[in-house]
Amino acid sequence: MKGVSPLPVRQENRPALRRRILLGIWLLAGLVIIGRSAELQVVEGAAWREEADRQHRRTSEVPAARGSILDRDGVPLAVSHETFRVSVAPGEVQDREGTADLLAQAMELSKGEAQRVLRSGRRWVVLPGRYPPSVREALGGARGVYVERELRRFHPHGELMAGVLGAVVDGQGVDGIENSFESILAGLPGQEVVARDARGRPIPGESWQVRSPLTGGEVVLTLDVDLQEIAQEALSEALERTQASGGDLLVTDPNTGEILAMASVRDGRPAGLTALNSPYEPGSTLKPFTVAAMMAYGVASLADSVDTEEGSWRIHGRTIRDVKRAGKVDLAHALRVSSNIGIAKLAQGLTPGQQYESLRDFGFGTPPGLPIPSEASGRLRRPSEWSRQSAASLSMGYEVSVTPVQMAMAYGALANGGILMEPRLIREIRGRDGEIIQTNPPRAVRRVVAQEVTDGLRQVLVDVVEDGTGTAARLTTFSVAGKSGTSRAYSPTGGYAVGEYFASFVGFFPAENPQLVVFVKLDSPRGAYYGGATAAPVTRATLEAVLAARRPPIDRRALAVIAQPPMGQEDPSLQPAAGGVSTVRPASLNLDRPSGAVTVDEEWSNVLVGGTPVEVPDVPGLAPRTAVRRLHARGFHVVWQEAGSVQGTTPRAGTRLVVGDTVRLVSTDGRDD
Repeated sequence: MKGVSPLPVRQENRPALRRRILLGIWLLAGLVIIGRSAELQVVEGAAWREEADRQHRRTSEVPAARGSILDRDGVPLAVSHETFRVSVAPGEVQDREGTADLLAQAMELSKGEAQRVLRSGRRWVVLPGRYPPSVREALGGARGVYVERELRRFHPHGELMAGVLGAVVDGQGVDGIENSFESILAGLPGQEVVARDARGRPIPGESWQVRSPLTGGEVVLTLDVDLQEIAQEALSEALERTQASGGDLLVTDPNTGEILAMASVRDGRPAGLTALNSPYEPGSTLKPFTVAAMMAYGVASLADSVDTEEGSWRIHGRTIRDVKRAGKVDLAHALRVSSNIGIAKLAQGLTPGQQYESLRDFGFGTPPGLPIPSEASGRLRRPSEWSRQSAASLSMGYEVSVTPVQMAMAYGALANGGILMEPRLIREIRGRDGEIIQTNPPRAVRRVVAQEVTDGLRQVLVDVVEDGTGTAARLTTFSVAGKSGTSRAYSPTGGYAVGEYFASFVGFFPAENPQLVVFVKLDSPRGAYYGGATAAPVTRATLEAVLAARRPPIDRRALAVIAQPPMGQEDPSLQPAAGGVSTVRPASLNLDRPSGAVTVDEEWSNVLVGGTPVEVPDVPGLAPRTAVRRLHARGFHVVWQEAGSVQGTTPRAGTRLVVGDTVRLVSTDGRDD
């Protein structure tokens, strides 16, 4: 028998071999999977559980509210409001009818509007507007409805003081107080954990706050919101009346350096900090400081005479002119009529060093020291940089630039007896817990001149208002001291602009015991452009409104003591006061009554400063402050409530009252306050 080939046997064993190989691969793969599973669950289990938790629960920052900015009496000027934005994912809503009812009720929508949102077919709908916390509470658990918290900066008084306050952009303070006190106002963010679904979207109602946010501290300003409103309105009316391109109005306390109001407008819009960062040549409002230097250094007294020529005087190749010929006058008269020639002639007795140092001591050419980075120092060149004409120019307020704040502080020194005060805009700073962490008490920079100098100048500045270039600032009942100024404005292309002027007036009130300094500057007024004609009336309007305000930051008791009768009316109790300024203590006003026997407002209302009856004017339809100024111009004390326009007065128009009596305004809503 022949041998048999082994080939068929090998072919029969191949399938079994394959099966064994595949089985081995499967077993090996299974062992790998089991091993990897064991590794994931046992060895790496904690790490993966943490990663899964991280994906479904994310930690996020909770924004903190900024601290408030307040006026001197605690009135909020800038606050942070918590608001909420509402969004809807229609595809996630299961109960459309119930959700529509919930949206309509919580957000004050109509049922149809809510249903249109849910049937829009869009994946995500952001509802317009921002809503109070009550909306979050009402919608917090609704599926498909998302409520997102936002913090918005809010100015309760609109654009009033907006430039001083600054703004907040992306949570950061920009300009003004918001920027300068960022570290105080900024809050401390909190932390929360938010549960998210498989797509990474927040699950409504599934959030936990880990750390609560802390609200920032508070900054209390020296500004008074009522005075700021008065200043803003007086400046706006002046710009409209004179068609000026802009202007500044400041009200300060000469005894403390506090800035009580600071209004600025350029091209019809609030201009923020131009009172701090926009120097100008002051013109004749600088002349009192030239005279103060002459008196302090013994170069001239107010009684010294000077020949103002024929209204034209040539010195060092330059001709100086006066608006009106004054002839041979004393220095006091030269200042009263603002004689360029008289002041410049006598100022030649000052050495360049004396003239420079005197102006420097009054604060010109140096930063005022306010906590605002953008404040300017103005320009006062050293004598080594002067030309032969500089001394004469400086004596008249040229070749020097100042800011409104510098000028207000310098006049404050004339008002308070010769002490330059540091300007104050910040009254106190409070921490996150509300406790006071910093106060800014009044700080005297230096004594500039002796009180004898300011006493003499005060009477001359009263004469300026009573019978000089500033008569438009005169009040009926109280003496005002001040000085007007008119200076040429520079052109952007260089040199002086043709027909462009700065008209200004600076005064303090009352002259006998000053409580307020009022600075007014108008840029490029049309028509009449002299400071006495354009800026001085703004000072009077401002003071009239301050006197008629409900709670002005002034001492009415002190004013009552020095009240004087209207022009042309004599009072037997009138006695000359120190410095020659008349004062009166009316018999009807008893300031020695026991405490609580009568309020200051009642005392103020009982001041009778003349016996001649005066008619109550007709004021229906006027804005309240306009009516108040008109009534105060007649010598009445006014009680009013700012609500709409004026319907009438109590007593009625035409009633004859004694100067000093009280008139109540009746508003259009029927209220009589």
